[in-house]
Amino acid sequence: MINFNIHNLKNNFYLIFLGAISSFSLPPYNHFIINFFTFSLFFIYLFQINKNGDAKIIYFKNGWLFGFGYFISNLYWISISLTFDKNFNFLIPFSIILVPAFMALFYGIAIYIFSYFLNNKKVISSVLIFSLIFGLIEIIRGYILSGFPWNLISYSFSEEIYFIQALSLIGTYSFNLICITLFTIPSIIILSKSRSEIIPCLFFILIGAFFLIFGHNKIKNFNEKEIFLNNYKFSILSSNISLDRYYSNSNEEEIINELIFLSNPVKNEKTIFVWPEGLFPETDLNDLQKYRSKFLETFDENHYIILGINNSKRLDNGIKYFNTLAVINNKAEILASYDKNKLVPFGEFLPFENILKKIGLKSLTNNYQSYSSGNKREIINISLNGSELNFLPLICYELIYSGELSRNNDFNYIINISEDGWFGNSIGPHQHFTHAIFRSIENGKYLIRSANNGISAVINPIGKVISKMNLNETGKLVFEHNKNQEKTIFLLFGNKIIIFVILIYILLIFSFNRLKNE
Repeated sequence: MINFNIHNLKNNFYLIFLGAISSFSLPPYNHFIINFFTFSLFFIYLFQINKNGDAKIIYFKNGWLFGFGYFISNLYWISISLTFDKNFNFLIPFSIILVPAFMALFYGIAIYIFSYFLNNKKVISSVLIFSLIFGLIEIIRGYILSGFPWNLISYSFSEEIYFIQALSLIGTYSFNLICITLFTIPSIIILSKSRSEIIPCLFFILIGAFFLIFGHNKIKNFNEKEIFLNNYKFSILSSNISLDRYYSNSNEEEIINELIFLSNPVKNEKTIFVWPEGLFPETDLNDLQKYRSKFLETFDENHYIILGINNSKRLDNGIKYFNTLAVINNKAEILASYDKNKLVPFGEFLPFENILKKIGLKSLTNNYQSYSSGNKREIINISLNGSELNFLPLICYELIYSGELSRNNDFNYIINISEDGWFGNSIGPHQHFTHAIFRSIENGKYLIRSANNGISAVINPIGKVISKMNLNETGKLVFEHNKNQEKTIFLLFGNKIIIFVILIYILLIFSFNRLKNE
């Protein structure tokens, strides 16, 4: 009995270890090669379990252990957000354990479902089924409780610029599914009993080769495009204003003075200033006029400012609060605004609020008041002295969602404003920034990002970082040169492409099942 327990303990540690090691493939480490070992070893372990009715729950446990190891090593930074208010310090140990434990449930469910289809005599088809179920569960993870599609394993390829151009064709979720298959292919070579069983692996190797060739041509064509000067320039701020402003009476005028100093506007020069999210916690969008004289003194009619700010609205059912991106002129007048659609669970709103507030968890939301979600994401269209600007607004957390940006694909830029101070000086801001690279390639658009306590950057349509301010750097980026942009396949069809990829996988599974050696 003792030996059996020790054996189980070793197996549990092994699975947690595989998951934890996989996280080092993600930003900021980007050692994607690790996944060819961890995912293959994980699959081999599952493949060799004796399959019987009593063992079904074992598959769930194994999937959960792998997922727990994966998430506890790459989501620990979530606990940092609880260090700024001493009232919430007691929750830190729970967040470190419970968040990964919850996220790991998705992996447990994936492997549990997989156990019903696993055939210990059919390696290739089992790998495909494993990949398909795993990939579909990752999609579901992106929707449950508003979704948290953070750290999909495909983000481990974030620095492989040629390879990830495939995102413009199939998007992140489909790409993630294929990546799972590629990472698991070595297990086929190990488990196969004949050379004929290995031959189907060439199909996915060829897909990988196609991605590289496609990416090389796409980047080459983009690099050959003519560069032209915009009618206006962007001035993107990167600031490091302390989060203490949320917990004490901050001097917002000092904050504005710092932002103006960083902006350093030039009179009569068409400029769009992009400021980060949420720098004025005590000011409402409707109260900006109190700073009218300061804006008039500094900016002129050739200047617009994009910023993040709280916004209260009196509706039929009372006052609602929104996290808003606004465009204002030099008179502090509101030209356009967008209310954040995707809110952060437990940060900006409380899931199942009516129930959980009864046990005191209401205070976990911002300023003890949940934000409301905006109706839909609209393209913002503005004119700066005859020069048109159409951009897609994304506020902080919204950056992580693939294929849910907008039904309207008629825009020139993606503008993302963010407050990354909640991540601290951890791997969190680097992971968050990686999503920006993926969104730019998917949509074939320039992405402009202004972050407080984070990474600000300008990223071109092929995912290349043109300019960047690293974590803890203060300053501004200027963007005024451009290239013609083409709508990508993914921008036109969005996540509908996933259906096509799923059908291909189903066809392959049935085809490989017919092989004699399978």
